[in-house]
Amino acid sequence: MIYLQLFLSFFQIGLFSFGGGYAAMPLIQGQIVKIHGWMTMSEFTDLITISQMTPGPIAVNSATFVGLRVAGYVGAVVATLGCILPSCIIVTVIVRLYLKYRKQDILQELLGGIRPAVVAMIASAGVSIFVTAVWSGIDMISIAGTKWNLVVIFAVSVVLLRKFKLNPVWVMLLSGGMQVIVGLAGRYLI
Repeated sequence: MIYLQLFLSFFQIGLFSFGGGYAAMPLIQGQIVKIHGWMTMSEFTDLITISQMTPGPIAVNSATFVGLRVAGYVGAVVATLGCILPSCIIVTVIVRLYLKYRKQDILQELLGGIRPAVVAMIASAGVSIFVTAVWSGIDMISIAGTKWNLVVIFAVSVVLLRKFKLNPVWVMLLSGGMQVIVGLAGRYLI
């Protein structure tokens, strides 16, 4: 039964996540945190971090990790297949249709209409992860509970990326280094 749940959950994610891994994050969160309770929101945030660090698409990496955690190696294979199968089917159908109808204006308008929904899904995932990192979840938002060190690291990272156009890899390494320094300072100064 767990294999079927894994397959169907990640089949839905693969079927309805347009726009890549960032757009899939709210769907993944809904399935594994809210519906099935396979992970907590904090564990989900860690999952997204791990999925971004490993090669491959975020949704596929997430499926593999969750499947492995919930049902072992077979679960990892089942969840991964569930995640990639819709894409294989959809891409095959779309390529055939696109090659046949690519000159028509209605197809171009349809593709243009999907873009705002993808942007909204990415923004939703970003806000959700930011709130979890800084306040430990949407229910815990308060000035007293704010992790100010993470807010400062986030602000510095944004400035380095936007104003100074620093390579994202260097920004990630610098952010990790800043958090290590803050953690060590907190341990030895208090």
